[in-house]
Amino acid sequence: MIKTVVWKNDAVVLIDQNALPLAEVTVTCRSYQEVIAAIKDLTVRGAPAIGVAAAMGAALGALALPPQPQEVLREKFYKICAEIAQARPTARNLFWALERMKKCLEDVIASADDERSNLRGKIAASPERLLAMTKKALIDEAKRICAEDIAVNRQMGKNGSSLIADGDNILTHCNAGALATAGYGTALGVLRAAREQGKKIHVYVDETRPVLQGARLTAWEMKKEKIPATLITDNMAGFLMQQGRIDKIIVGADRIAANGDTANKIGTYSLAVLARAHSIPFYVAAPLSTIDVSLKTGSSIPIEERSGAEVTHFRQERTAPDGMKVYNPAFDVTPHRYISAIITEKGILEKPYLRSIRSLGKEQFPR
Repeated sequence: MIKTVVWKNDAVVLIDQNALPLAEVTVTCRSYQEVIAAIKDLTVRGAPAIGVAAAMGAALGALALPPQPQEVLREKFYKICAEIAQARPTARNLFWALERMKKCLEDVIASADDERSNLRGKIAASPERLLAMTKKALIDEAKRICAEDIAVNRQMGKNGSSLIADGDNILTHCNAGALATAGYGTALGVLRAAREQGKKIHVYVDETRPVLQGARLTAWEMKKEKIPATLITDNMAGFLMQQGRIDKIIVGADRIAANGDTANKIGTYSLAVLARAHSIPFYVAAPLSTIDVSLKTGSSIPIEERSGAEVTHFRQERTAPDGMKVYNPAFDVTPHRYISAIITEKGILEKPYLRSIRSLGKEQFPR
């Protein structure tokens, strides 16, 4: 299995997705600042994978802290989390993971307070003891988030595979596979599950401009998994739909609002509109950690704008005139009315999404 993010010897080991498909190498991060840099420069990308990396980055930050009083420890750790949170603004999973890590710290502090009460202030509640408890708990929580992500993806794949028929031709956009998660994948996880069930499928892979996550990453995964696939440029998708060569479209998500509006890689909205015009089912696959119930609609989802160099250059080679003005939003928002269903680990959510998401219960979306 592809392992995108791994905790090893008190370091975070990442598959270098910028090097793919030309080279299969890893990057080892030994500080939370290095994890932030890896998230920013797309060494690691994909909402679930970013969330796992953020959790592990927070644990790395705690490892570097010296023993200190409870309130100072909390302040320092929250500052680390705040820095990591600035890495990328759109992916909900990043913030969800950091919220879990902060809750983990609060649980440790509460436990230390209990020990101090029981032992009347003896060594159990000293700064050294508190820090040791904190480090172990945060590392364990980061590893748990990673393991849960893989389990969630497998369950999501199983749920979503019911929507895939034998012989389907399926269009994907960007990369929502093992590389976008701790392993297995969201949208591609559904396709993996369908293949594991013996269904014969064929995948059309959108190249996904401007940094070609489809051409570089999804195509690489399809080759690894020996899933029949054809690479197309983004602007070919509508023509293939017109020809009747696409049966379904399935994509991942970076953030989903309470009403089902979905932010995903730029170009997703265009595919959803084309799918509606050609009566093709358009599915979103994402874990519940991607759903942000604090946002009523997609209009409130922050959209990251990235460097214009991603558009004017490819691998340091200029492809546009020097000095050309560039607009480079990394994501767009697909209105819920264009989405046929949302596939999650808790089942397939159907319209109206406001009701189906709410029916999952508040305990599924801890704040």
